[in-house]
Amino acid sequence: MAKEGIKANILLVEDEENLHEALKLNLELEGYEITSAYDGNEALKAIKDEYFDLIIMDVMLPYVDGITVTETIRIQNNEVPILILSAKNTSGDRVLGLKKGADDYLVKPFNLEELLLRVDKLILKNKKLLDKETIGDTYEFGNNKVDFKAQEVITWNKQHIELSKKEVMLLKLLIENRNEVVTREKILQSVWGYNVYPTTRTIDNFILNFRKYFEKDSRNPKFFHSVRGVGYKYSE
Repeated sequence: MAKEGIKANILLVEDEENLHEALKLNLELEGYEITSAYDGNEALKAIKDEYFDLIIMDVMLPYVDGITVTETIRIQNNEVPILILSAKNTSGDRVLGLKKGADDYLVKPFNLEELLLRVDKLILKNKKLLDKETIGDTYEFGNNKVDFKAQEVITWNKQHIELSKKEVMLLKLLIENRNEVVTREKILQSVWGYNVYPTTRTIDNFILNFRKYFEKDSRNPKFFHSVRGVGYKYSE
């Protein structure tokens, strides 16, 4: 979820500075938090380092064009919504953009109000997809009993363990997305918040703790799995 008072985190990829600044200003006035990139390489680096609720992507970019950036994002199994901005208005260009993974396509020059409506719609749609069915205050699996509210666990071998707030948040996130891989970016954004990112090793240590608490054989985990290069998964 976005921070209190901030609707969402948007990556704005546009190399034309005047347009970039005008869009950034108008999006910020709407309450969005904006990260700027002015070429394809900057965009790819930002996507690797941070979680976004939406990417607004120009097509004609220095170094790596917007279509290639879009395709690269999709190859990495990142489902972030992408709105392409393009000066090209043929149906072939639109089809190519959508084929490579864009969710929407807006032709320059565009109406600002229309852009803001499309941005809002894409973010809302994505939020609905991401909002999994939330679990209650307590949860049981493999003879482990978790009380999220009290931040306590009774493990399969009757140990009582107090969990930290971050452990509770991560545990809840993984269980709510059970049997699905949760990306490292999603975990960092949901548990640690925007731009205060620890290293992957920190998440690894949390997962190791969960195995120690909840698994009968921590070397052959049944519930908590690391998926190399992608993220982490809780399985039942």
